[in-house]
Amino acid sequence: MSTGVIIALIVAAAAVVAVAAILAVRARGSHGGRGLKQRFGPEYDRAVARHDGDVKAAERELGALVERHGGLRERPLEPAERERFEARWTAAQEHFVDSPKEAVAEADHLLAEVAGARGFPDGNQYEEQLAALSVHHADHVHGYRRVHRVARVRTGDGDLFHKGAGRSEAGMRDAGETGTGDGRAPGTEDMRAAMIEARALFDDLLGPAHQSGRHRAQHRRTEAERSHHLPWGFHRHQTKEG
Repeated sequence: MSTGVIIALIVAAAAVVAVAAILAVRARGSHGGRGLKQRFGPEYDRAVARHDGDVKAAERELGALVERHGGLRERPLEPAERERFEARWTAAQEHFVDSPKEAVAEADHLLAEVAGARGFPDGNQYEEQLAALSVHHADHVHGYRRVHRVARVRTGDGDLFHKGAGRSEAGMRDAGETGTGDGRAPGTEDMRAAMIEARALFDDLLGPAHQSGRHRAQHRRTEAERSHHLPWGFHRHQTKEG
C-alpha cells in the first residue's frame, strides 16, 4: 500500500471521528440543560419543582421524554376537521354561561380528541398524551393539565365533573395538586381561568404543523392574547353553578 493511500485513509478516518464528535456535542446540547430549558420552557421549571429542586433528576426525566416522543410527527388537520373542532369549542364556551362544569368537561374531552387527531397518543392514555404534548407544545400544555384536573375534581355529592371512561385521575396528582391546588373545590372563576388557559393549547394544536419556530411562537402569542379577550358571556354575566 502506497504512502499516499495510507495518508488518505488516515485523513478519512480523522474526518469520520470529527463528524462523530460534532454530532455527539449537538446531541448533548439538544438534551442537556440549556437545550432542555429552551425546549420545555415552563415545563422545565415544573419538572425541577416536582423533583424538589434536583435539577439532574428533572433533566433525566425530560431527556427521557424527548427520547420517547421527540420523533413524533404531527399530522396537519384538514380544513373541515379544524372547522368542526373550532365549532365545538365555541359551543363549549357558550355553554359555560349556563353550565360551567359541563363546559370544562367538554374542553377536556376536546383537547384529548384534537391531540389524538394530530397524531399524539390516544386521549384514553392521558398521562402518555400529556407527556408527548409537553415535548412538542411545552408553552401551553399546562392548560390541558389544569382543565383536566378541574374537570376531574369531585363535587360535594361525590360525583366527578368529568366521567370519561379510561381517563385516569393521576393527572390530578401532578405536582401534588388536586382541584384548584389548595384542596378546595373549583369555583366559577377557577373553571373560567382553566378554560382560558386550555384555549391557548387548543389554538396551538389547531395551527399548521409545518410552521417555522418563529412563526409558531408568534401564533402562540397572538392566540394567547386573543384568548384573554374572548367575548364569552361569563366575562360579563353571573353564571349558574348548577
